[in-house]
Amino acid sequence: MKDRFPCLIAIVGLVCVVSGFAASAAVKNQGSVPARPNFLLIISDDLNDWITPMKGHPEAKTPALETIAARGVTFMNAQSPAPLCNPSRTAFMSGKRPSTTGIYHNQQTWMKYIPRGLCINDYIRQHGFKSYGAGKIYHYRNYRADEWDEVFYVSDDTLPRSVADRCPGPHGYRMFTDGAPQGPYQEQRAESALVDAKSVSWCIDKLKTTNRFFMTCGIHRPHTPWDVPKKYFDLYPAGSVALPKLLTNDLSDVPPAGVAMANPTGMHPRVLQAGVWQDRVRAYLAAVSYMDAQVGRLIEALDNSAHRDNTIVVFVGDNGWHLGQKEHWGKTTLWANGASVPMIWAVPGMTRGSLCEHGVDLMCIYPTVCEFAGVPLPKHVEGISIKPLIENPAAKWAQPGISTMYKDNHTLVTADWRYIRYADGSEELYNRKADPLEWTNLAAKAELASVKKELAGFLPKVNADSVPSEDPAKKKKKKKGKAAAVRGE
Repeated sequence: MKDRFPCLIAIVGLVCVVSGFAASAAVKNQGSVPARPNFLLIISDDLNDWITPMKGHPEAKTPALETIAARGVTFMNAQSPAPLCNPSRTAFMSGKRPSTTGIYHNQQTWMKYIPRGLCINDYIRQHGFKSYGAGKIYHYRNYRADEWDEVFYVSDDTLPRSVADRCPGPHGYRMFTDGAPQGPYQEQRAESALVDAKSVSWCIDKLKTTNRFFMTCGIHRPHTPWDVPKKYFDLYPAGSVALPKLLTNDLSDVPPAGVAMANPTGMHPRVLQAGVWQDRVRAYLAAVSYMDAQVGRLIEALDNSAHRDNTIVVFVGDNGWHLGQKEHWGKTTLWANGASVPMIWAVPGMTRGSLCEHGVDLMCIYPTVCEFAGVPLPKHVEGISIKPLIENPAAKWAQPGISTMYKDNHTLVTADWRYIRYADGSEELYNRKADPLEWTNLAAKAELASVKKELAGFLPKVNADSVPSEDPAKKKKKKKGKAAAVRGE
C-alpha cells in the first residue's frame, strides 16, 4: 500500500478582512438578466484551486472571490486550454485550440499565425463594444495594441532579470527555484506602486465610461516570484501552514510520458533538501491573497459604478500550479493541479452562489460572451457556450473539458473522470469523485474500456505541428525603445 502524508486539517469559519476591499453585504438577484450587458473578464496568472470558493487549501483567504462566487456559478472542473500561459491565453482569447494553431509553448509569437479580427477583444468591437485591456492578458507583450480601443500594460519588474527598486534575493527574489529566502519577505514598496495595483487602478478609472464595454484585467500574481507585501504573509503564520497531501510512490502507476512531465528528480527534491516547502506554500498563499485584494478593489469599484447591474463578471485562472503534488512544481502537466483552473461567472439576475461539477474548459469564454451579448459566433471558434450551465449548473452536459500539453498530449475531464492520452498512446484514467487527488491510475482496468472509448471520442481531430519558436534575445532587442508607447505611460 502507498502511504499518505501529511493530513490536512479542516479549518472552519475563515474570516479575513483584506485592506483595500470592503466585502459586499447580502447578495441579491438584480432582477432580469441585462439585455445589453457589459463584460468584465479578470485573469489571474498561475492560479490553482487554492481559493475559498473551491476549498483547494483549507487556509486560503480570498474574500473578494467569495463575493463573486456568492453572486455567480463556480465551475469546479474547469480546464485550461493548455497548462501553460502563452498557449492557454492565446486559445481562449482567439477561440482556436492549441492543437489547431500549433501554439504550444511560451516561446511562440501567436500574432504571426492568427489573423486580425479573430480574437475576442478585436471581434467584439464590431458589435458596439469598446474593448479595454490592462495587465497580463496575452503572454506579457505578446499582443497587438491596435486590436483594443485602449490597452494599458506595465512590465512586471519583479520577474528575474528585471530591475526593481528593492532588495533582491539570490535569483528573482522568492522564486520557487531558490534556496532559503534572505528575509521573510522583501517587497516593501507601497502597494499602489506594484504592477497589479496599477492595472486595477487603470480599469477602475475606465469604469467611469458610458460606453458599452468588454474589459479585461490581467493580474500577474500568483505567478512567481511569491514576494508580496508583508501584510499578506501575515495572514499565514510561519511554521503552521498545511502542506498538500502527497502519496509515496505516486508516480509508480504513471506511464513514462507522464513521469517526464512531472520531472520528479528536478525541483521537488531540491525544495525538500533546502527545507523550504512550507515557506513556498506560505508564499504562494500570500500571493493568492494579494491577487484577491486587487480583485476586491475592482469589484468594489464596479459595485459603486453605474454598471453594477448590467455587467457580467468572469473570473478565471490561465493554468494551474503544483506545489509538490505528483512530485512536481509548476505547471505543464495534464493532472488536475496543472490543467484545472478556477472559473466563476457572475451574471446579474441569473446566478447566485451555485457550483457546477461538469467538465468544461476556457474555450467556452468566447462563445458564451457572444451568446450573452447577442452577437454572431464566428465560424473559427472551437469552444461551445456554457450558458445552459450558467442558467442551470445541474443541466445535462456531454462535452468534457479539454487541455493540451504539446502536440497530441491531451486530458479530457468530466464530473466523474479524468482521462489522459499521451502522444505515444499511453493512458491514465482517474475516478474524480472517488479519487479527487488522482492517486490511482485505472487505465489498465478492462471493465473501464468503455469509459476511455467514450472520452476518446472527444479528442481533438487535428494535432497541428508546433509553429516555430522565437529567439527571446532577438525579440527583446527588437522591441527595445518601444516599451513606453506600448505601455501607454
